[in-house]
Amino acid sequence: MLNGSMIPRSVRRMFDERSEPRDEMVSQTAVLELRGRKHVVRLLNLSPSGAMVIFRAMPHIGEEVALHLSDRGRVCGHICWVRDSRVGVTFTAALE
Repeated sequence: MLNGSMIPRSVRRMFDERSEPRDEMVSQTAVLELRGRKHVVRLLNLSPSGAMVIFRAMPHIGEEVALHLSDRGRVCGHICWVRDSRVGVTFTAALE
């Protein structure tokens, strides 16, 4: 069980284990809601189950967040990894 402590991703993956394609985002931003505050973030990629964003703060693994996407509205999720100002968000429900 995750207790909110930081678990950095320190080892690079040797191969891609993703089960679904990611849409690379070019110069697109989103709003990340974390701990009651809203932050403009750069959206790097998006899939039905999650997203990768650039976010300079250091959220904790497992923290609940909401990501406001310009074309899909508010999507709830949680932080699944953090590395070098990049953050992985897993959505609570898959995007359609």
